[in-house]
Amino acid sequence: MRQQQTEHRSFDSADETRTFDNGHADILKVAGAELGRLVFQPGWRWSHDVKPIAGTDLCEAPHLQYHIAGTLRIQMADGTEFDAGPGDVTSLPSGHDAWVVGDEDVVVVDWFGASEYAR
Repeated sequence: MRQQQTEHRSFDSADETRTFDNGHADILKVAGAELGRLVFQPGWRWSHDVKPIAGTDLCEAPHLQYHIAGTLRIQMADGTEFDAGPGDVTSLPSGHDAWVVGDEDVVVVDWFGASEYAR
């Protein structure tokens, strides 16, 4: 087993920033893992702004996310649809679309799926 090391990092000094229409993903490497802060501006929708980058019909990256700000509407491939907002945690398997609801930026921290997001 690998011994955990003390680390102190900030998304303000991300290892990588990936930009796309109406948003960006800040990728941070910490404790041997990558996590992301995803920021989506009003008007952002995965199927409009990230689909051309991903080249898939739906988002195929699974996610485990904590929602910090804004409202994100998520629609799964099976038609299930719900809104996630501040304080919510979502576990999303492959096969979904999502978009910003309202006029506030959506900010989420993603522990699973960010390493391949918007590539």
